[in-house]
Order: sequence, then structure tokens, then C-alpha cells
Amino acid sequence: MRYLWWLIICQRRRIAAGSLLGSAWMVCLTLPPYLLSRAIDDGLQPGRWPALTGWVAALLGVGVLNAWLAIMRHRTMTRVRLDAAFRSVRAVVTQATRLGGALPRRVTAGEVVTIGFGDVAVIANTLTITGPGVGAVLAFVVVAALLLAVEPLLAAVVLLGVPLLAVPVGPLLGRLQGVEATYRERQGGLAGRFEDMVGGLRVLNGIGGKEVYAERYRRGSQELRAEGYRVGAVTSWIQALGVGLPTLFLGAVTWLAARMAAQGTISVGELVAVYGYAAVLVVPVEFFIEGGYGLSRGLVAARRVIRFLGLEPDSAGGGAAADGPESPSTLRDPESGVEVVPGRLTALAGARPSQSAAVVERLGRFTGSAATWGAIRLDEIDLTQVRRRILVADNEADLFAGPLREVIGGARDRDEESIGRALYAAAAQDIVRGLPDGLDSRVDAQGRNLSGGQRQRVRLVRALLADPEVLLAVEPTSAVDAHTEAAMASRLRAARSGRTTVVTSTSPLLLDRADTVYYLVDGRVAAVGSHRELLDREPGYRLLVSRGTDEEPADERDVPPSREAVP
Repeated sequence: MRYLWWLIICQRRRIAAGSLLGSAWMVCLTLPPYLLSRAIDDGLQPGRWPALTGWVAALLGVGVLNAWLAIMRHRTMTRVRLDAAFRSVRAVVTQATRLGGALPRRVTAGEVVTIGFGDVAVIANTLTITGPGVGAVLAFVVVAALLLAVEPLLAAVVLLGVPLLAVPVGPLLGRLQGVEATYRERQGGLAGRFEDMVGGLRVLNGIGGKEVYAERYRRGSQELRAEGYRVGAVTSWIQALGVGLPTLFLGAVTWLAARMAAQGTISVGELVAVYGYAAVLVVPVEFFIEGGYGLSRGLVAARRVIRFLGLEPDSAGGGAAADGPESPSTLRDPESGVEVVPGRLTALAGARPSQSAAVVERLGRFTGSAATWGAIRLDEIDLTQVRRRILVADNEADLFAGPLREVIGGARDRDEESIGRALYAAAAQDIVRGLPDGLDSRVDAQGRNLSGGQRQRVRLVRALLADPEVLLAVEPTSAVDAHTEAAMASRLRAARSGRTTVVTSTSPLLLDRADTVYYLVDGRVAAVGSHRELLDREPGYRLLVSRGTDEEPADERDVPPSREAVP
């Protein structure tokens, strides 16, 4: 509710104008019945043409005024909706940017899309109750006063009857919140599953898992449809009652007024006026019920937005703004024992790639840790400075759609010479040659028109072009063949000569090029040295780089590795 109130406060003048226009429009709806009754009683008599003409002109003027008020009210409330929608979208996008690398671990992409489109639209529509909702209350009071002037009994029926119309709807609104929340949750999960299936379609085809995953999606879709039927059932009752109850009430009031007219208690003109007043009351009553329905859905959507906005990044110490070390300094991760010496190529090798990647995430400050850079804790350094100087090149990093030149260029335009050097270092010249328009060829979102190895090399080209002070690359050669991997290993070392570089890998081709190799067991350093030194003295390391694991039985640990002879 506070979030909805914040959206109101942010545009209070516009909402005040919408409420004023909505109130004037709704109140003006009550005037035509009165004017019509006066035209009948005063004008439909012989020789009273001036009175009839005057009341008809007044009726026409009120109609024109009402049309103008309706147009302005609708225009103002449309701006209220758009303002609320764009503010919510901006808040969601800002939070997604703030979460950064933690976003995929905290919430699915489908959930973000559902919030950014579905929930935002629901919240925006909820704010429209601030216009006619206020006017509906005033119209109810005005009609009651006009009926009181005609007949107190009719006024009492209206004053007591209208509030009772909302009673049957109350329990339905509470039920709607529950089924709507469940539906939204399943909708977000299903959207995420669909995105995963589309993104991994090539892999699923390759391993024959497309039908299995499609069947899971089909089951999820059927469950969502069943939940949607439950939402629709409650919604249909609310909407049916919103139209049906006011109509029944209109019939009851008209019947009572007709009996009074037949008995001579009220005039024919007053009978017409009473019918008009009761008909006008249908509009505010519908707004009462629809407003409650909209508010119920808006609260569900706002809770989901608030839950997303309440997520915190994994990294700690975001409020600090200390400067990083002025000169290249050692990066230390106390949790694993890894120390990255400036200007050297360091490799992390472990049986579980996720544990090596976790070290990189701590050194890149994507997760909270006690990691230090020089003599300063990494989480105490200004995050913008960390991101500018330390680059984590994740093997699953997003590739945006656009020309290849822009995809690899990042935030700045790159000259042909620097692009050529980066392409050579990543052994990616063949990618450019194979595309119809070279560097100007379009790349689909996530590089879906490229193979897995090509996407990996494009990501490495982008990282090399960024030329960070510290490059932390996660499995940069895992998806390429041995020949390409050998070229990438030697060229990467040359391209980053004198710069601090960390790679995670178990490939002997890449490890042999590293100045220092950290052998990790259960996420901690078990041994450190050059590739050759570790091969000589660490049986577990030998098994690991020969594509085995360090969990083999003890009597198999001295088996010579199959790839050890590769220079």
C-alpha cells in the first residue's frame, strides 16, 4: 500500500486534477435527470414554450460540459497511468542494474519480465481509482440529497441500499488476492522456463532432451491454465455482481417510485428524475466494485514489485567509497588462500569448476567476502572503481543483439587495429571471415546465430578490448577444439603480458602457459606452483588435468596422464 501511495505522491498535482475532473464529471451526471424532470413538469404545459426551451437548452449545455469533463478526466487519468507505469519500470530496471551479477541467482529472467510488464500494468491501472473513485462518493451524496428533496423514503432506500451492494463482493476480493498471487508466481516461473528452453534449444536438440523439456513446459502451462481458470471464475463473479447488483437496485428503486407516482405522492417529472438518479447511481456503484477489484489486484502486483526491489546485491559494503590502490597490487582471497600477483598470469584448477568460479566472483566483488586488494578490503573500495579496473569475464556473460563490431566494442568505439589484435589473441579471425558482412554482421541476442565456441571467443574478444587492469576469465577455452585452444592459450599470454590475468581451467594447454597455478580441493588451495611442478608432485592434479578427478582410488593416482606430453 505504501508503494501505491508513493506513486500517488509523485504526481499528486495530476492526481488532484484527475480527482477534481472525475468528481465534477460524476456530479454533473446527476444534473440531467433533474433538468429533465423540470422540463416535463414546467414545460409540457400549454403556453410554456419559453420554460421548455430554457430547460432543454440547460440540458444540452450540461451534456456538452459533461462530454468535455469526461474527455479531460480520461486524458488526465491516462497520464496518471503512464506516469505510474514508467516510474515502476524505472525502479525495476534500476534495481536490476544494482543487483548486477547477482540478478540471475536471485530471480529468474521470466520473473523480471512478468514484473516489468504484467505487474507494472496492473499497478498503473489501479491508480485510476483516484479519479472517478473520489467522484463516485460525491455523486452518491448528491443523489441522496436530491432524492431527499423528492421523497425521504426513496432517499433512505438509496442511502441504505447502495452500501449493501458491496457486501457480497468483499469475500470475493479477499479470495481474488490469494488466487491472483498464486497465478502470478506460476506465470513468472513458466516464463523463465520458456526462456531457458529457447536459449538452450541447440543443446537440447544435441542431447535429445527437447521433448522432455517441452513436456515439462506443457505440464507447467496446463497448471497455469487451471490456475487462470480459478482467477477467471472469481473475476467473472466480481464483474457480474458489479453490473448485475446495480441493475437490480435500479429496478427496485424505479418500481417503488412508480408506485408513488401512481398514488400521486410524486409527480411524473419527479418519477423520471428518480429513475435518472437511480440510473446514474449505477455508475458510481460499478466504480466502487471495480475499484475494489483493481485495488485487490494492485496490492498483489505491488507486493511482487516490493519483493523484487527489496533484494540486496551479494556484495557487502556497498555504501563505502574508499579509493583502490594507486598501483597494481596483489588480490587476496582468504577463504580459498589464492593470491594473485600483479603482472602475472595465474590459473585456478579444481575438480569442481563452480568452486573456482566462486573464487573469481569474490575477487571480482560479485559476492561478499573478506577479499583484499593490496592493503584494502575489496568491499570498502568504491564499486564503480572496482568495476572499471577489475573485469570478470564470465563464460555465460550476456551477448546483446547488434552488429558484431558493437557487440565486442562495449562502451566505446574501437579502432580497426585494436579490434584486429583482440581477434587474433582470441583466435577469432575465422568468425569474422565466416560472417557475410564481417564485423558489420548482425549477432542475435545471446549470440544464438553463433556456435558455442564462437560465442566463447567473442566474449574473450570483448574482454580483451576492454583492456582492464585485472582480467578474471572463467573457463575461457572450454568450448573450443584442442588446436584453437592451443592458439588461444599462447596468444592470451602474449596479449596480457605485464597485466594481471586470472583464468579458471583444467586444460593443460592453458595451465602450461600460466606463471602460477593454484590447485584447489573443496574450494581451498591444496598446492601452488607451475604446471610442470604440480604434475611432478601432485597425483591428484595429474589426474585432474588428464580429465580425471582427484577423487579416484589411491592405487590409480599414479597412472600417467594422457595429455601430459602436450607442450
